[in-house]
Amino acid sequence: MIIDFHAHIYPEKIADKASLAIGEFYNAPMEFNGSSKKLLESGSKIGVEKYVVHSAATTEKQVESINSFILDEVSKHKEFIGFGTIHPNYTNFEAELNRIKSAGLKGIKLHADFQKFQMDTPKMDPIYECCTKLGLIVLAHAGDERYDFTGPKRIAHVLEKHPNLKFVAAHFGGYTEWDKAMEYLVGKKVWFDTSSTLWKLPIEKANEMIRRHGVEKFLFGSDFPMWSHEGELKRFNKLNLTNEEKELIFHTNAEILLEI
Repeated sequence: MIIDFHAHIYPEKIADKASLAIGEFYNAPMEFNGSSKKLLESGSKIGVEKYVVHSAATTEKQVESINSFILDEVSKHKEFIGFGTIHPNYTNFEAELNRIKSAGLKGIKLHADFQKFQMDTPKMDPIYECCTKLGLIVLAHAGDERYDFTGPKRIAHVLEKHPNLKFVAAHFGGYTEWDKAMEYLVGKKVWFDTSSTLWKLPIEKANEMIRRHGVEKFLFGSDFPMWSHEGELKRFNKLNLTNEEKELIFHTNAEILLEI
């Protein structure tokens, strides 16, 4: 069994446009258009049974519509586990977080590089506190050496201030900043996902990070629509892991974190 812990989806009418914008941001071609249909087609080729689906609000005006879209997609697809989103400028966050929690969503997705805020800004503290209180997981894009929003050091500050927050730092804790992830996050109470990492991070370094951080704190993710599931699995299988350790990362760790 495989749970994909990192899958973006967009409404069909804007899926092409949204995927193109992400590709331009990262200067990389997208393999798919980000629709739910394409996600299920891609994941089925490697036996994915569950997908953590999400989309980040780039403005406060998008928060409620994106959360409603995710809720609607979860209701249509039994394979989907939904994460909502929030924005630091969205003032009614407590009511909205309670709404998505009551409706069955498991967490929120933040992408501060897109949303243009520093992860450890005091403005986010009430949101992190509310997520902690409600038991909502925060899945955050982590790292990008081009910007100063999501670096591992900033995420470490969040973890220090909110020790009971369930936090997933995507991309091995720091996309293109893995040395900083090793310095500031490895060994801390934080989960990493494997998405958008193994195309660039040397396999020896990835193995070292897994050993030092603990295989029980890693989650398999595709970062769809950026990559195909087949491609991400092929890269993942190059890691020096036992079958038992792969099972932990493929689904067991996610099941424990998601309480499913």
